[in-house]
Amino acid sequence: MYIPYNTLPNNSRIWIYQSNREFTKKEVEYISIKAQDFINQWTRHGDRLKGSFTIKYNHFLALAVDESFTTISGCSIDSSVRFVKELENELNLDLMNKMNVTFKDENRIYSVKLINFQQLVKQGRVTPETIVFNNMVSSKSDFESNWEIPAKDSWHKRFLV
Repeated sequence: MYIPYNTLPNNSRIWIYQSNREFTKKEVEYISIKAQDFINQWTRHGDRLKGSFTIKYNHFLALAVDESFTTISGCSIDSSVRFVKELENELNLDLMNKMNVTFKDENRIYSVKLINFQQLVKQGRVTPETIVFNNMVSSKSDFESNWEIPAKDSWHKRFLV
């Protein structure tokens, strides 16, 4: 069952999908409708899940589940992955590619292939202080406090000069 994102407990489990490009306004509206519909029918072995989603910077879709209501299972996670893959196909997006890196420069969001990120580091355009997105966070509280972090504090640090 869908609930507003801001009402989810901080320990809710979260999955972040980054797009290789910015969503258009129409795509944000479409994703929002589809995500709410998906969450309203999302179950674990027949038991309803209480979940939500948020879209950040028109580049990221985050799905979340309140596991204090019902814990999630592998099959439930698989169904969310199928949902995201359907969005990819319908909107010609790349949301599942872990070889894409997204970072913030000034107040603009950039999404590049990992090899291009490494080149930007060598050119000095990405520094240890560049804000990157740590899509490995797994809870709502981590998403809100440890998702946007300097490259030097993330897994991206291995590419820094």
